[in-house]
Formats: sequence, structure tokens, C-alpha cells
Amino acid sequence: MMRRLVGHTALLTMLASTTAAQDSGPSYTVFGTPGLLEMPTAESAAPNEIAVTLAYSATGGYRTSFTYQLTDRLSGSFRYGVFDQYGQPTTANPDPENFETFDRSFDVHYRLTNESGYIPAIAVGMRDFLGTGRYSSEYIVASKSIGSDLVVTAGLGWGRMGQNNSFANPLGVVTDYFDDRPVYQDREFSDDPTVGLGGQLSTNQWFRGDAALFFGAEYQYSEKLGFKAEYSSINYPEEVFNPAVDYASPLNFGLSYRYNPGIELGASYMYGTEIGLRGTFILNPTERATASGLDPAPAPVRVRTADQLAAATWDRARQPEAAVRKGLGDLLAIEGIELVGLEITDRTARLRYENTRYRSEAQAMGRAARMMTQVIPPSVQTFIMEPVQAGLPLSQVRLPRDQIESLENTVGASAAIYNAASFGQAGVAAGLESLPDPDPRFRWGVGPYLALTVFDGSGPLNADVGLEAMAEYQVSRNLIVSGRVQQTALGERDALNFFDNENGYVNVRSDQAYYGLSGDPVLTSLYGAYYTRVTPEIYGRVTAGYLEKMYGGVSTELLWAPVASRLALGAEVDYVMLRDQDMGFGFAKYDTLANDERVEDGDYNTVTGHLSAYYDIGRGYQAQVDVGRYLAGDYGATFSLDREYENGWKIGGYFTLTDMSSEDFGEGSFDKGIRITIPYDYFLGTPTRNTTSTVLQSLARDGGAKLQVNGRLYETVRSGQLSDLTDTWGRFWR
Repeated sequence: MMRRLVGHTALLTMLASTTAAQDSGPSYTVFGTPGLLEMPTAESAAPNEIAVTLAYSATGGYRTSFTYQLTDRLSGSFRYGVFDQYGQPTTANPDPENFETFDRSFDVHYRLTNESGYIPAIAVGMRDFLGTGRYSSEYIVASKSIGSDLVVTAGLGWGRMGQNNSFANPLGVVTDYFDDRPVYQDREFSDDPTVGLGGQLSTNQWFRGDAALFFGAEYQYSEKLGFKAEYSSINYPEEVFNPAVDYASPLNFGLSYRYNPGIELGASYMYGTEIGLRGTFILNPTERATASGLDPAPAPVRVRTADQLAAATWDRARQPEAAVRKGLGDLLAIEGIELVGLEITDRTARLRYENTRYRSEAQAMGRAARMMTQVIPPSVQTFIMEPVQAGLPLSQVRLPRDQIESLENTVGASAAIYNAASFGQAGVAAGLESLPDPDPRFRWGVGPYLALTVFDGSGPLNADVGLEAMAEYQVSRNLIVSGRVQQTALGERDALNFFDNENGYVNVRSDQAYYGLSGDPVLTSLYGAYYTRVTPEIYGRVTAGYLEKMYGGVSTELLWAPVASRLALGAEVDYVMLRDQDMGFGFAKYDTLANDERVEDGDYNTVTGHLSAYYDIGRGYQAQVDVGRYLAGDYGATFSLDREYENGWKIGGYFTLTDMSSEDFGEGSFDKGIRITIPYDYFLGTPTRNTTSTVLQSLARDGGAKLQVNGRLYETVRSGQLSDLTDTWGRFWR
């Protein structure tokens, strides 16, 4: 499930976008993957391309797919389907009606070879390899271009793709292990707890059982219009556990229309019985939706004269320190940078500042250095830059002033100033002439909100809209009090059809469908957050209050993060109580103990926490492992991998394994999902630090559930670490 309470959501952003890769690339299937109509091809989208596909047919139902081209050869897909399924005949009801069911699945596709003059591209893949198994298939496929307009494809499929005119598995010549394929069963109709839960790797099925051939062709009639035809190896037999598809023919025909590089529309005649429709919305995060360079021009570097270069000391009579500080503060404010502290000697000037505008600390540092050349005494030879966030000094970068003066507007200036700089931990406060903490600053705003729930147990998409009021009171640079209140425009609502657990665990997440449904104003959050630097390499955070939609309490955290290290280590301990479902100031009441949790005066409370390791792999890849205790009292670990692009986009995935069994967890077997962060400046074209984040989960359950607290330390300090500064250093002169 995904909840985003303010601003845009990644899904709507992608649907609304009209930008994508510069060339059109391959067209997409009704399953949301590059290919023909149902069947895959050996083609791959452009690296980093994201595609969201919405497909519909009368008996095939709805499919919503998210596909991401991770590398030049490897892609992955997540899919949510809504379709009719045949009811199981019983003695009491020998002729049951069909019923609507929901299905989640994951795909992977890897291109083994590139196409050459006489050799086709060859790919191997698996469809629904990590789901309930309704579409479970494996395949190997080859595609070859004939001229510039025609691509022909042929492949061999197993599982669902091995049904139509099937024959004995050719892998059986290697071993008879491949001759038979275990039969899929749905746990809803089975007493066997080992099958049908979804979320489990069905390795005992892969490339086993009968195989079948599929083939097809796509002809590109014009730059926008293409025609497709295929012989599908899926025949949708009318069995109890199969989707209720009206199937009459293996021949499918269709067309694709690339309205613009970011929108592809499709229509098809499927199964010999029905019309299907498809829309695919394509975006590549490495390419900008708006014109680049809309940032306001930076101030020019002020170059010292020969006489000024000869100065060995600072003439304090001509340039009083107070005047320098005031002048620099005013200049920095133009750039959205707040002067926190300043220390000036005859040869060095140490600036501690807070960047409130630029996503890249390197860009803010470059702008601040330019302003320093305007007013810092000419005898100063070295600028010492110390960026700050949430009152925490993040790092220290020493820049030779003469290099700043000589490199501006030269070829290779970014690399040259990087090589001339030195990086280390931020210094101590001693010696800094610090500006007093700002007067308690009160900020507030009122605006519309859109909250989406996607891929939950009740359907592919549910939405809530209304007004949200936000207020923030900055007591000091290190202490902030923040709150949000929402008023829905939809009035009182019924709960979504989530799955309650009956396994001895408290519904620590699956009850969220019941929160805030009264139609009255709800308190989304109200908390105070305090940040401190314990040692030069260790940071601390304490957050207390109504931390999120479902929980209130206290969250504490320590983070060891040396500036030059790719590794950071953290520890978090939280004491939280479950809030009332009306999302007021009260807490939930429970009549009995659950999973040995302590219940005092009817309130459910628990201690949760994790030890975390963060590692910057390089080239934008970041790995994270969290080990500890989750909200339901289960113990385990969460593994995450994210890719962050230089323009601020971040796309990644995670999975959590705990001592809660897959049977207790329920459908999905374990927690997993895809997460996306989109910077606002990608679309606005003007600098801002604001982002919007979404999480796409196959199903929100209670196992592996973590507290959702804002302002965790690693994301707060990471922008000032050497690895992040290095990755975005190209923006220093922007």
C-alpha cells in the first residue's frame, strides 16, 4: 500500500508526464512489459525507463503494471490484477457464480545477447515468479529486426506460457526432473499452508513441465502507429483456479499508437472473443521534464586585485567584522542560504551555513563561496565551508580562494576545484561567531491534499481528497515542533477491505484502513524533534509526540557517520502507543493481551527498534540493512537497495524477513515493496529541496511493520557526506 498525504504522488506524476526517452523504444504488452500483446519479445527499454501500464478487457479484467529498466539488459515489473475467477463447485452449490479477485505478481526479464547482423537478440525471463502463481511462466525468446520497420519474435514458454499445443519439455533430455510441473493451488481453497500464499519463490516449478512455442511480429507503419500479431502459448483452460477468461483462439491482433514519447495507447482483439484496451505512460528519470538551467544565475566571483593579493593581514578598521558578517548574511539570504556562524582570521574564513533552497549541497556551497568572494577580506586565502541541516554541522570543505577566482568559467572547472578541495568533519563551535538562534519562527500553510491507497486488498486504487493545514514552530535551529491536520472532502467513509490477522499478533498495520473515516478533522501528526551532534562523527535525534497516523510516543536515534566513509551505522529505539482510529488525541484500547505484548489500562504499547547499516556503493547505489524488533513484536531484518540519480530521482526496493511465519503473515508471505522519491525541481525547473515519496507494496500486512517517523538522521546528514558531495559536485558552479 502507498500513502502520500501532501502534494503529488509518483504514480500520478508518471501518468501526467509527457516526457520519456528520446527514441520511442519497444512497445508494451497488456502485462506492462516490452513485447507484443501478451507475449514478450527479447527487446529492452532504454536504461532507467519507467513504464506504468493500465490494461483492460471484458473477461481479462484490469491490470496495472509498473516496469523499471534497471540496467541496459535487466528489467523488473510489479503488477496488480483484478479479474473474474471461477467459483469452486460444491455439493451444496454445484454451479457457483464467478467472483472478482485480486492478484499481485512480480516479473524479471534479462536480455542475454544483443541483436547483430545475422543473430537475433535473445532474452530469458520469468512472469509472476514472486506472486500467487496464477500467471507463473518462464520463457526464452528471440527477436530479430527485418529492415527498419518489422520485428519478428519466436519463443519457448513454460507454465502458463506452456499450455497451448504443448509438448514434452525439451529440458527432459537433461534430467527427468523437468518432465513434470507441480500443480498450482490457491491457499484460500487449500489446507496446505505451503502453497498459494504468494510472495514465495516457486523454484520447484521453474522451467518444468510441458513447453509450448509462441511467435509474432510487429510492423511499424509510421513513426507513431504500429501493428501487432501473435500466436499466444497461453490458452486459459477452464479450471477452478484459473482466471475466467473467455478463450477461443490463440491468435491475438492489435495496434499501438505512440501519442508522444511518453504516452503509448493500444487496442487489441484478444482470444478470438473480445476487445482489449491499454495505456502505457513512460518516463525516464535521467531526462528532465522541463528545460534545464532555470535556476537564477549565480553571482559572479569577485577577483582580488594585485594589491589585495599582496595583503598579509586583515585591515579590521576598514572592514569591521560586524559589517562583514552583516554583508555576507544579506548576500547569502538572496540565495536562500542562512548564515549560522562565521570565524575570520587573517588567512582563513570559516562559514557555517544552512542551505534552504538547493537540493545539492555542492550547488549551495558553490553559491556561498561566490558570495564570500564579495565581502571576505582580501588577505583571506582559504574558505572553510560547513553546511548545516537541522542544526547539525554535516562536514567541512576547505577551498583555496585563488582557485575559485581563477577557475570560474573555465573548461573542467568542477573537476579542478574538487581536486583542490579537502574534505573532513565539521569543526567544533569554539571560535565561531555564531549568530543567535533565529527568533522562534512560526510557519504555516493550508492547501489541498491527495491521499492514494494503491494495490491494497480492496482494489487497485482508492483516494481521499481534502484540505490540510500544516504548522511549524522553530524553537531553535536544533528543535522544531511540527503538526498537520487534515479535513477530508468525502465525509464519513466505509473502511477499505483490508485483511485482519487472526494469528495472535496485533493488527499493527492492517487496521490502518479504519483510521480517519469519521469525516471529522484528523490529527495526522504533532511532534517535537531535537537534533544534536554528540561527537564530531556521531549524531543524535529525539522525536516525541503523535509521530504518524497510527502511533504516538518517543523515537530516539544515534548515527555514526564519518564524512569520508561510505559506511554509516545507526541505532534507533522507539516506545510507541497505538492511536485511536478517530486520529484525535486518544490511544487505542485493547481488552486482551496480544502476542505477549504489555497492555496497561487498555492501551497497546510496544518497544521497537533497529540497528542499521548504510553503505554508499557508488554510482548512485545505496544499500541499507536494518536488524531489530518490529511493531508486531516480530524480530528480523529489512534489506534495501536504492538507486539515486544526479537529478534527485531515487528508485529502489526492499524486503523484510522476520520470525513471523509466512502463514501468520498471510497473503504475500513477507513484506516487500518498491519505493520512489521524486524531487520537485525536476518538474518545476527552479531550485527547491522539496520531494515527494511513494511506496508501492504488494500488500500491507503486520509482519515487518516499521514506525514511520519523519527526519531520521541518515537522510538528514547524507547530503553533506563526501560521497554525496562527490556525486553532485558537477553543480558546484551552477
